[in-house]
Amino acid sequence: MRTRILTVLLSALAGGCAGPSPYEYAGVIIDRKGVDMAQYRIDLAECRSYAAEVDVAGRTVNTAARGAVVGGAIGAIVGGGDAAARGAGVGAVAGGAKGVASGEREQEQVVKNCIRGRGYRVLN
Repeated sequence: MRTRILTVLLSALAGGCAGPSPYEYAGVIIDRKGVDMAQYRIDLAECRSYAAEVDVAGRTVNTAARGAVVGGAIGAIVGGGDAAARGAGVGAVAGGAKGVASGEREQEQVVKNCIRGRGYRVLN
């Protein structure tokens, strides 16, 4: 069982190492027809730097803390002290995951808006 879990985790990590193509960033795909790709790479790098300003870590911490409070409260109501601790843990993990996803969506939107603003046609 541990071997199977380790295999899945390593596969996921290896897949995560493959970066976006020069034409794509976090799901942003442009129409390349008539595009000066050297200028696009410069623009994309600048847009990525703007997206990096989104505070994903802060958002993750905040939603994890809120999730822990809600999960702990539900656990306390349902099953007492031990259940409250487990509920807080589950709520923190769920809240943290929600915060990461929200931050990544906002980063993607910043890149799309920036690229559109520079005259590129975003296809998705």
